[in-house]
Amino acid sequence: MSIWTDLTPVPFSLSYVDAGGVRTRSLQAGQGEVVVFLHGTSGHLEAFSRNVVPHAEHYAIHAIDMLGHGYTDKPAHPYEIPLYVEHLVAYLDAVGVERAHIVGESLGGWVGARTAVEHPERVASLQLLAAGGTVANPEVMKRIDSSTRQAVSTDDIELTRKRMRLLMASEEDATEELVEVRHRIYHEPDFVANIDNLLSLQKMEIRQRNLLTREQMGRISCPTLIVWGRKNPFGDVPEAEAMHEAIPGSRLELFDDCGHWPQHERAAIYNPLSLEFLAKSVAAT
Repeated sequence: MSIWTDLTPVPFSLSYVDAGGVRTRSLQAGQGEVVVFLHGTSGHLEAFSRNVVPHAEHYAIHAIDMLGHGYTDKPAHPYEIPLYVEHLVAYLDAVGVERAHIVGESLGGWVGARTAVEHPERVASLQLLAAGGTVANPEVMKRIDSSTRQAVSTDDIELTRKRMRLLMASEEDATEELVEVRHRIYHEPDFVANIDNLLSLQKMEIRQRNLLTREQMGRISCPTLIVWGRKNPFGDVPEAEAMHEAIPGSRLELFDDCGHWPQHERAAIYNPLSLEFLAKSVAAT
């Protein structure tokens, strides 16, 4: 299987949207209520290639490269959470979407959660997939920073392969196609030039001022699904449980034999779970 065969069953478009002056890469498919997929740190929209088709059969799907990531523009300043939120809202405005269901993996979950706190009228439901942003663990931050920098600073694709495999419980889920896509992105001149800005949240002072607080999570009012892998290398299960306790009415699902990409590694389980959650969220509105 490849990204292309994943996407073959439905018509889709891959284009660029001007989101408040930021040229933003966007994959769109399907019709209906809008679901926006947000990837993690140093990621890109291909992280959701195994999820687009099942969701596009029921919803209008938007998978984007977030601010400073993938092939989206990379302004020359640190990317902190308020800027990611601003970019997401600008994207929704640009495509004419008043309210969307947000699915965020890792950094994407952090951004989705803050958007739900600060712009509750824009978020119909929220999915937090191995979401970051509730703790500042120096060991994890160092692992993310060093593994990414090593892969970006040299043309050796093996370092990109190691970075991708770090995400997964099973190495085979870090497909060679995904490795090649990320390796190409990692070595685009603007990506290399802005690596410090992209990794700014791995600096303790910056991360701490951006963290999601328990009080903020307590203000999330939309239906919320938390999905976590029991082998997540960037966060243990208690982080997910704490999120679940803090967010009123949230639902927590733990996946066995799963790392940091539950939507990809366990797509056969995740997709029906997500669709069930979305259907209930739509019915409740």
